[in-house]
Amino acid sequence: MKTHKPDIIKSSGQKVKFSFSKLRRSLLKSGANKTMVSSIIDEIRDELYNGISTKEVYNRAFALLKDYKGAFASRYGLKKSIYELGPSGFPFEKYIAEILKIQNYDTKLNATLQGVCVTHEVDIIAFKDSKRSLIECKFHNEEGRNCDVKIPLYINSRFQDIYSYEKSKHPDEGWLVTNTRFTSDAITYGNCVGIKLLSWDSPKGESLKDLIDRSGAYPVTTSTLLSSTEKEFLLNRGVILGRHVLEKPFLLDHQGISQNRKNRIISEFKILCNKDHCDEK
Repeated sequence: MKTHKPDIIKSSGQKVKFSFSKLRRSLLKSGANKTMVSSIIDEIRDELYNGISTKEVYNRAFALLKDYKGAFASRYGLKKSIYELGPSGFPFEKYIAEILKIQNYDTKLNATLQGVCVTHEVDIIAFKDSKRSLIECKFHNEEGRNCDVKIPLYINSRFQDIYSYEKSKHPDEGWLVTNTRFTSDAITYGNCVGIKLLSWDSPKGESLKDLIDRSGAYPVTTSTLLSSTEKEFLLNRGVILGRHVLEKPFLLDHQGISQNRKNRIISEFKILCNKDHCDEK
């Protein structure tokens, strides 16, 4: 068995050594069993070469997973599916609100709040246990575009204008959420001023990916069976999560989807939304 670890190119352009252990962990998290994962890694190992991109490796692993079971590929492709929520970013705001609802938050989208200097439109206001949080979402529809320190600087200035106006009504915390990552300076600044930063992979154990995996709040864009047009159709009708498809399966009929394909789509989302029933032994 080959042990050579070639250099791969990340989406940021950085060159690093390929990590088989990292690939194994991500494949196991998709729900695939150890035998499947070992088989996929063996196949990918023989195809690696110096200078291969992480995107190429991801695409190959995704294709191999899909051969085994579509739902595994759907989970593995979660990050990419969030990029597909739309260039406007508004479906991403709705998606974050849906994740918060599962955690027993009451949410309000695109609320206008008065500041001392100007009014501000806040992406999400979340309420839980008599506490209020102001949440701003920063969506990127391509890899490699991380949030630098200018973003939390700007968001904090808006929050402070609102806080100054409200005085005694100071909310408990402000959040900044992104589907990519924060730079180290952005994280340092956010921690300094008390903004909760939520990104794809941080904070550890409570990242966006962790919250999605725990709650089963997979977006409709994770489906490997729906076309781009069908996904857009559902998003435009407020169907953001896979579980929403299970609640309104009749919408699939509106797209002229055959009964056989409809059954497969519903089965895919049932597996995604209820992880306890999908683990292969």
